[in-house]
Order: sequence, then C-alpha cells, then structure tokens
Amino acid sequence: MSEPLRGVIVSHAGLAEAMIGAVVAITGVSDALIPVSNEGCDRQALFNNLTAAVGTRPAVLFIDLPGGSCLTGAVSYARGRSDLAVVTGVNLAMLLDFVFHRDVTPEAAATRAAAAGTRAIRTPAA
Repeated sequence: MSEPLRGVIVSHAGLAEAMIGAVVAITGVSDALIPVSNEGCDRQALFNNLTAAVGTRPAVLFIDLPGGSCLTGAVSYARGRSDLAVVTGVNLAMLLDFVFHRDVTPEAAATRAAAAGTRAIRTPAA
C-alpha cells in the first residue's frame, strides 16, 4: 500500500475522541485514527461525516457497539466497497494493534485488530 490505512472510530457521543486521545497518549501516533460521532445525526448526516473522515483512502471503520445506528450506518456506507472494512466492539487493545499494522489491506487489518481486541478481553483472577 502506498499510504497507511486510516482508522475511523464511529461511536456514540464523545467515545471516539476519548479513545483516540488514549491511543495517542500511549503510542505517540496521532495520524492514524479519526473520530466520528453519531450525536445529533440522522442517517444522511452520518454518511456525510463518514465521507469526510474516510476521504479517498482505504480505511477500517471501528464501531462502538455490535448493533444500533453507528453499526447500521457504517455497514450501509461500506457496502460494496472493497477499500473499507468494518469491526464492531472497538476497544483500546484493537486500536493499539491497528496503529502499528496499517500497511495491509483493510480486511487484513480488521481481522488482526479484532483478534487483538478479543485476546484482551479477560476476567482476571482476584
């Protein structure tokens, strides 16, 4: 790939911005992720925000919940586009993995990030 993938976090309220702040604080990488909130958006406004965030580059859309308006809007937006992949249930571990592995296809990056995020979910022993 000529340019690294872009990650777009699609969330309710200010969650995306907060997650990006944490990623930047941990990694120092500030150009990998873009926030999109559904706050005050109808379907068309969300599409417009996604268009502005994605631009013309391949991207992975990280969605906060595995259902609801953020997911349905993002899936609809990405439908038929091989340059976009969608991952639900975004967490910090998957975003940290993503920012250091953006030189692959959107599908490969999404699969890798989802695996990293899944591995990070635990119930530690007390």
